[in-house]
Amino acid sequence: MSINSFNKKNSSKLQNILIIGNGGRENSLAWAIQKNELVKKIYLLPGNAGSKKINKSERISLDLNNIKALTSKLKYLNIDLIVIGPETPLAEGLGDVLRKNNFDVFGPGADGAKLESSKSWAKEFMKEANIPTANFWKVESLKEAKEIIFRSPNPLVVKADGLASGKGVFIPESKEESLNATEEIFKGKFGTAGAIVVLEEKIEGPEVSVFALCDGKKYVLLPTAQDHKRLNENDEGPNTGGMGAYSPTPLMTKIHLESITKEIIEPTINSLLRKNIDYKGVLYFGLMITKSGPKVIEYNCRFGDPECQTIMPLMDKDFVILLQKCAKGNLVGNEKIRIPNKVSGCVIATSKGYPHNYEKGFPITYGNIDFEDCQIFDSGTSLNSDSEFITNGGRVLSIVCQGKDFNKVFEKAYKNLKEISFEGINYRKDIGHQVRIKKMVKRSN
Repeated sequence: MSINSFNKKNSSKLQNILIIGNGGRENSLAWAIQKNELVKKIYLLPGNAGSKKINKSERISLDLNNIKALTSKLKYLNIDLIVIGPETPLAEGLGDVLRKNNFDVFGPGADGAKLESSKSWAKEFMKEANIPTANFWKVESLKEAKEIIFRSPNPLVVKADGLASGKGVFIPESKEESLNATEEIFKGKFGTAGAIVVLEEKIEGPEVSVFALCDGKKYVLLPTAQDHKRLNENDEGPNTGGMGAYSPTPLMTKIHLESITKEIIEPTINSLLRKNIDYKGVLYFGLMITKSGPKVIEYNCRFGDPECQTIMPLMDKDFVILLQKCAKGNLVGNEKIRIPNKVSGCVIATSKGYPHNYEKGFPITYGNIDFEDCQIFDSGTSLNSDSEFITNGGRVLSIVCQGKDFNKVFEKAYKNLKEISFEGINYRKDIGHQVRIKKMVKRSN
């Protein structure tokens, strides 16, 4: 590439943005990006019914598999930056293809996405880089798994190797449950994603999510978050894609973050570099704070959902400029994200039956919503023939609020949720229980 063409490609033009994906994560990214006055248009491919409520946005429909038609249309639209939201197109190499067609893309190539698309590859990556994580076994048959499970002194965590929409992890209470979960996966519960199973030792401690915007060499940290994976109150029930979250997490002390940076984040980026993986996108570290220190539970190659919805309202108008600098590989290394003196909390409303079988197509009604420091990000919604909002997924929408403390944030979120209804609406009533202060009740004699 000549110097002139390099300079042209690295110009700061940032008028037309494309966001690929159709969930609450993508809606919240669009909402944060539209704050910047340089941005004139945000295209969501395909987006959802709630996309039209975001300033400067427009939904478009294109076949991601028809690369010729896709790139032709994007060039016609003069797209300056592409943000790929979901993990599947990243794992399938969409970022690679778009970069080859001279687009700036925020999202890793298929090689970097293996951190999420193959849990066994990620565990071997961590072992090789000496990154703290639970001991593990990669197994390819039920017989092999059975021997390992019953040889272990404790029940083992069971994970489908490939992408399973956040539902491929089982945390059993007994060896029998470990074996049953393994058998389900090998029998095809997650299709080809379960051809290999990863067994892990069970580690204990609170979970936190750390996000680093990476340009291949340098990175910028976003506010930390904690999400709630289990379906029911008291963190019980099956794993889901996420029922709510809050940010930043008070659990993450400065000492913790320094330790995580030194022992996990920088070794991860350095190891990617050694493998000639040019990782341009967000690195998501799912961590557990154990008694012996932070350990990696999993990597994701994209923003978490619902953590993304929770964090985006804390971003200032320059957030999109950071995404572009990562896509171009030109972070300086001293960039800082200016965070307001507020906290943020998110509660997910789901369809009845989620994360298993659920019905969709139910009308959504909205009452008197207080939108001051509060957002609704649609996840699984569409419009019926009368242009009314209807349910179209397991996780239907996110209510996200900000304030000076978590009590006020979640009080407002739940108050607004009572103004939203659809048949079978379900949500946890205890999101943020770790940071909400219970009010003392005065008793009279």
